[in-house]
Order: sequence, then C-alpha cells, then structure tokens
Amino acid sequence: MTTQEQNHTSARPDATDKEAGLSLLEVLVTITIIGIFGTIVLLNVLPAQEQAMVQKARTDLATLEQAIDAYRLDMRRYPTTEQGLDALVTAPRDDAANYRPGGYLRRLEDDPWGNPYQYAYPGRDGRVFDIWSLGADGREGGEDLDADIGNWDR
Repeated sequence: MTTQEQNHTSARPDATDKEAGLSLLEVLVTITIIGIFGTIVLLNVLPAQEQAMVQKARTDLATLEQAIDAYRLDMRRYPTTEQGLDALVTAPRDDAANYRPGGYLRRLEDDPWGNPYQYAYPGRDGRVFDIWSLGADGREGGEDLDADIGNWDR
C-alpha cells in the first residue's frame, strides 16, 4: 500500500467519526415531531374509545334484554327488582323448578366503566322493565358520556 493510500484511508475514519452522531438540535426536532404526532393520534383515538364504550353498553343491554325475555318465557314472570339481574345467573330459591339449567347468562358483567347494570321491574313510563348503565360518571342522570344509557334509548 502506498503512502498516499494510507493517508487517504486514515483520513476517512476521522471524517465519519465526526458525522456519525446526531446533533442536539436534530434530536430535539425529532422529539418535537414525535410529540406532535402523538398528540394528533391521542386527540383522534380518545373520542373513538369513548364511543366504543357507549356502543358496548348498548350491546350489553340488548343481551340483557334477551336474557330477561328468556327468563320470563321459562319462569312465566319477570325477575323482581329485588332479585335483580342476579336472577339471570342464579336460580331463585323460591321458584327454581322451571329455571333453565346453567342460567340465562354465564356471568353478569359490569358496564364498560366498571359499574353494575341497573334493573327495575316494572319500568317507568309504561315499560315492562328498565335496564340501564349509569354512564361514565356512575351516577343517575348526566350529559354526554355521563348520561345514563338504557333500554329506553331505542
């Protein structure tokens, strides 16, 4: 190898060593861009998640309605308010003769916000029964996501 080739080869690693790292400015710009994209995604995903929770509550209510109707067909009456939705998973002590083996639901789940679904028999405003979720706030009433979601919504 000639001296000129050695000088050329030895000069090259020095140049790449200096160019190999990122400057502080480049790192800050990259972090800022990632932060902006993260904010945009978050602002678009959160409302979709909230709407998905409302839709899940409505789907759960439809399932509960079907289970209550099946209970009525077998037991010839609706569960009382005192028995509540537990009557769909556990046979009542006083009248288990016509109760479906295994119950009407495998398990009773809470609403998407972690609160139990509510049940009343008879229902208000001429409805046979009411079942509802208390919404995101877990309290009666409310607006938007905090509003109650019930079988009266349909």
